[in-house]
Amino acid sequence: MSRTVFCRKYKQELPGLDQPPYPGAKGQDIYQNVSAKAWQEWLAHQTMLINEKQLNLMETGTRVYLGEQMTKFLSGEDYDAAEGYVPPPQSK
Repeated sequence: MSRTVFCRKYKQELPGLDQPPYPGAKGQDIYQNVSAKAWQEWLAHQTMLINEKQLNLMETGTRVYLGEQMTKFLSGEDYDAAEGYVPPPQSK
């Protein structure tokens, strides 16, 4: 049986993650307050940011930047998009 959480991003009860995505308090907060749907969307967005902005994950500044963007994304705040990126049309 899947567990549900009140998703911080979507403001509704949705299926949650099976386990925290990170160790520690930040991972526990995501586990308790972010839906699996929002987390998967963040992972896709993060990959796009890394690729489009050619980010180097070995640099501390990059990891800080991605952490900030993750917090904004998962909280429903304004977050960075990749320059020149056009999202694919939504199928109806």
